[in-house]
Amino acid sequence: MRKACLEQVYQLAARDERVVFMGSDLGAGTLAHFQKEMPERFFMEGIAEAHTVGMACGMAHEGKIVYVNTIQSFLTRRCYEQLLLDACMHNLNVRFIGNGGGLVYAPLGPTHWATEDISILRVIPNLTVLCPADADEMNRLMPQTLKHQGPIFIRLAKGYDPIVTDEKTFEIGKAYPYREGRDLLLIGCGVMLGIMKQAGELLTKAGIEASILHLPTVKPLDTEAIISRARQTRAVITVEENTILGGLGSAVAEILAEAALPNPLRMKRIGLADSFSENYGSQLEHFAHNGLTAENIVKEAHRLIDN
Repeated sequence: MRKACLEQVYQLAARDERVVFMGSDLGAGTLAHFQKEMPERFFMEGIAEAHTVGMACGMAHEGKIVYVNTIQSFLTRRCYEQLLLDACMHNLNVRFIGNGGGLVYAPLGPTHWATEDISILRVIPNLTVLCPADADEMNRLMPQTLKHQGPIFIRLAKGYDPIVTDEKTFEIGKAYPYREGRDLLLIGCGVMLGIMKQAGELLTKAGIEASILHLPTVKPLDTEAIISRARQTRAVITVEENTILGGLGSAVAEILAEAALPNPLRMKRIGLADSFSENYGSQLEHFAHNGLTAENIVKEAHRLIDN
């Protein structure tokens, strides 16, 4: 996914002279062909993320479309004030590309995790937040960022994740259904789509028909799609690689609470616990510990429906 995203930045720059790339202490050789062919629009600013964001916003004030790429946790927590005041308050055309959303950097511990980013980003006015599921979806969404007005944040997964999407087009703000069923609605974003699809197959074997709604745009949410599908089901489960507080599940709960649906829905949010983890391991091991698995989705589905 990361490789596809950065190659798309190069392709966009080759066709639009407004496009500028800025990195912060990225690995040697990152977008070397960009640097060689368009050196006047390639900047590597070292370990100075707040400065990098401020510089990008200054360029955007002058009419550039700036793509900023660095580690997700540094780009969100360390630069939150710059994101909010420099980029979003002025509604500038800066595209923030965060490497390693969620638990991608699992072995490095909480200092490098981005497990609250969805929660803190979705409350910033003017900011569009994208969370694609795989490299194919990344290739579809990146061209849309060129014409979009205002700041965008793109949450990158680990890279080389399996291809789980099958759409032909991409529209910012649109949800995409991947399965139909009237017993249960599964809602998630990013790499959780693959896990939800696995859970859908297991649920069918257990006699539970689940629909799946993938939300690659976390903000603005496709409210109409969420409500219309919730009307057709008995229960809703949200799945996210983010803290359970204030993230995608909370956003969906807010939407459904205000929708005042005629039939009461049972709902479960599956995400990361409101605590600092004491466990060490890979991303998948942390998924298992926090219930971000197809098997746990099935278990929670039975609790909702059987009761």
